Amino acid sequence: MRNPFVMDCGEFHVNYKQDMAIWKISRVRMRVFILLAVFAVFPMFASDYIIGLATLCGIAAIGAIGLNILTGFTGQISIGVGAFLGVGGYTSAILTAKLGLSFWIAMPTAGIVTAIVGGLFGLPSLRLKGLYLAIATLAAQVIILFVISRWDGLTGGTAGMVLARPELGSFVFYSERSYYYLMFAVLIITALFTLNLFRSRVGRAFIAVRDRDVAAEVMGIDLFKYKVLAFIVSSFFVGIAGALLGHYTMVVSPELYSITVSIEYLAIILVGGLGSVFGSIYGAVFITLLPVVLRSGVEMMSGVFPDLSAVLIGMKEVVFGLVIILFLIYEPQGLAKIWKNIKDYFKLWPFSY
Repeated sequence: MRNPFVMDCGEFHVNYKQDMAIWKISRVRMRVFILLAVFAVFPMFASDYIIGLATLCGIAAIGAIGLNILTGFTGQISIGVGAFLGVGGYTSAILTAKLGLSFWIAMPTAGIVTAIVGGLFGLPSLRLKGLYLAIATLAAQVIILFVISRWDGLTGGTAGMVLARPELGSFVFYSERSYYYLMFAVLIITALFTLNLFRSRVGRAFIAVRDRDVAAEVMGIDLFKYKVLAFIVSSFFVGIAGALLGHYTMVVSPELYSITVSIEYLAIILVGGLGSVFGSIYGAVFITLLPVVLRSGVEMMSGVFPDLSAVLIGMKEVVFGLVIILFLIYEPQGLAKIWKNIKDYFKLWPFSY
């Protein structure tokens, strides 16, 4: 019987089920299950503030995975993710607050509506690449926010809309702990779907389009079909994240989905790692917690240097931009590659000198 604590010197597969497994090595599967168990019991010992931060990180990770499907895996640049979050949030708000539908109907519907909108704005992707496609998605950002801000009868205009927390029978997901578990379940489903997607024919076609679209077309891959499909799948998960975020904050408003949000999501996948599902999660945690860490640092410095604190408050954008530049220069593959390097180093640690 194989000892689970003994490291094998290779990967040995005796059937297709083992070869197609997401985590092929038993010790890796064990670590994944332990990690999931840690995150499952984490809210039992954390404060509401910490749980709230974790919930925001998880929601950002869901949206970042969606964006990474489009940008990291398929190579289609998008600067309109903030507006697509708004489509998801407003769709769920309209369905629940105005039409009285259940959150459990509104959330998947928000994903579907966002997918349709994303697919429409993805139509120019066959003719446009790189910067030109980015400008087209920027136009989507402007158009969607303009409609949201001006359609007062449906969206409430600039005043926004108020939402309620989801309900399951008589139970209301009002506490931070309960909403964390809701987010956690959706995040696991999103991550597993995406991991399996890129082991399928569709996912491999996405990657082929990213690596060399001309060669992919010569091989028989329908570029138009898969580029638009990438926009649709990506926008679906971004819409789900928008619905979750709207019901968590219990308010949707146009200023919550500005171009700044789109840039932050691009920063998440750049810092976390393009083309990496777990990198999207690492980047979401890093970028979401960065302002919190900076604010804590400013508060600590204010006690020692009270005159300096006023200057440091405005340093968030500077640090934010500096972090992105440093990652692009020194580690373009992001936190996912850094973590892989750390694992590889310690795996060979006795022989590293």
